Amino acid sequence: MQESQIAALIEPILSAHGLELDRLDVTPIGKRSVLRVTVDGDGPDGNGPLLDDIAQASSAISEALDVSPAVGKAPYTLEVSTRGVSKPLTEPKHFRRNAGRLVKLWLGDDQVTGRIRSVTDEAVTIEVDGAEREVPLAEIDKAVVQVEMNRSFEDEEEN
Repeated sequence: MQESQIAALIEPILSAHGLELDRLDVTPIGKRSVLRVTVDGDGPDGNGPLLDDIAQASSAISEALDVSPAVGKAPYTLEVSTRGVSKPLTEPKHFRRNAGRLVKLWLGDDQVTGRIRSVTDEAVTIEVDGAEREVPLAEIDKAVVQVEMNRSFEDEEEN
């Protein structure tokens, strides 16, 4: 199986469903291979793809792979999923799609936790203890979304 051929096959399908290919992994497991397709996208509200979009794209990808020489005759398992909250935010679009969410930023020896308020191609503005702070993306060593189990309804209305 050629990853480049598979990527070339599935990228137009994802695009037709309003999705982007974030990562493609082909892992041989015995006589089979596992094709892990990780997708991302804006979704209708700008906060990422919907489950229905992913399901429709997954079905279309499966059909295309079944008739494509890119996978050959080798048996495979297809897994299509989103980036999830555990993946680091690495591009402006990742920060934008998580606007309103709480994030932890590593800035050299410093760590800052705040809520994303706005994003440009060069910086993210986060709210930390009621004050806004603009952080240049180039200064961020690592950024991850913080899972909030007890976020209040008022927090949701602000976004």
